[in-house]
Amino acid sequence: MKKKQLIKSTSGIRGVIGNGLDPVTITTYGAAFGTFLKKGTVVLGSDSRPSGEMVRRAVTSGLMAVGIDVIDIGIVPTPTVEIAVKGLKAVGGICVTASHNPAPWNALKFFNNTGEFITPAQYKQLNRIFESGKFAYCPVEKLGTLSYQDRWIGEHIKKTLAVKAVNKPAIKRRRFKVVVDAINGAGSEALPAMLDRLGVETVLINCKGDGNFVHEPEPTPKNLAQLGRAVKRHKADIGLACDPDADRLALVNEKGEPISEELTLTIAVGEVLKSMRGPTVINLSTSRVTADIARAHGSKVFLSRVGEANVVEMMRKKRAVVGGEGNGGVILPSFHAGRDSLIASALVLSALARAGKPLSEVVATFPQYSGIKGKAPLPDDFDARLARFEKEAAKLLGQTRIDRRDGLRFDFAEGWVQLRKSNTEPIYRLIVETTARDLTSRLYRQVTGFFKG
Repeated sequence: MKKKQLIKSTSGIRGVIGNGLDPVTITTYGAAFGTFLKKGTVVLGSDSRPSGEMVRRAVTSGLMAVGIDVIDIGIVPTPTVEIAVKGLKAVGGICVTASHNPAPWNALKFFNNTGEFITPAQYKQLNRIFESGKFAYCPVEKLGTLSYQDRWIGEHIKKTLAVKAVNKPAIKRRRFKVVVDAINGAGSEALPAMLDRLGVETVLINCKGDGNFVHEPEPTPKNLAQLGRAVKRHKADIGLACDPDADRLALVNEKGEPISEELTLTIAVGEVLKSMRGPTVINLSTSRVTADIARAHGSKVFLSRVGEANVVEMMRKKRAVVGGEGNGGVILPSFHAGRDSLIASALVLSALARAGKPLSEVVATFPQYSGIKGKAPLPDDFDARLARFEKEAAKLLGQTRIDRRDGLRFDFAEGWVQLRKSNTEPIYRLIVETTARDLTSRLYRQVTGFFKG
């Protein structure tokens, strides 16, 4: 049997079903979260992967055992859970989803009473309770209750369409034709339903919501070939792809060509800043193109550590009006403080309607960078190798500015390089972005070679 994998961070408790994430662990985390919250109601939702029902039942048992009432809102996007927490004035929320991970994985994403990821400090407190094994178990007359609601996708759509930055009349006038690939995940119902409300003609692929991930679920360009072919075949204006829990969005242009998931955020940030003024927050793994566009609109840009909770925490501190992560995760805090493929889709269509140009022409106006994102299994001595690389980096990169908040990021005149451990998989990630394709390729090969040696 492979080594058991259970990854713990503010992004959730994530593991392979039956080999790291089991019913006992799940139930115990439910009891720990309920003990942390003390009393009240928790909103529970999940994506569509096959293990979802088992995980929901297990975590519900743990919550009810410590006197927490549970409202199960079914298979919904992660941002729908966040919206329901605030709408129901719940003390917290859990979404059962491993996001972009393959089907054997699942996870618990924890939210506090603001409908946001628990903070790093709250996560530490939760994990101390879990490890202590001391839970506030109740006698039978004080057990929590379980109820169900199925209205929250509709509420999510209604709130999305009420956002002022979304130019609904312009979208309706353009009569867009859009192909949607929801990877048979939690966006299968929500995203098409919202587009229908915007007067968009939709062509649906992989929108059965049955958890059958017909291709790798992460919405990166290499996984969007089927969507690209469908866009060309149907002569659509754009293709939209979300991950299994529908908090990230990737795009395919009118030629059937996938564009970097980075540019979802770039387009959305530019559209928001046309009507709102204030800072922008992105993470340390996000392309410079988004920062360039934000600054062109007069917005001050701040970089946070990777992870939605870290981005949101800095957005609050800096009073940012928009932000997110370069993996296709758009955050509009005046709407709700979480990544959301529905608001991302609406903002992208609003930007295209406003520009009166196809996606390929809009993207061509952005500053051009060449980037490579890679990943590899995490070696046991990764930290030692990273320390050695820092000492020798000047030979390879020249004079740099080093940021040590999240792995190592080296900024230099022509671009930047980042090496960091993943929060969600037992891997490390390498990102290289420069102004020239040849330079990016060369640096990527050299850095990769150093870590293989």
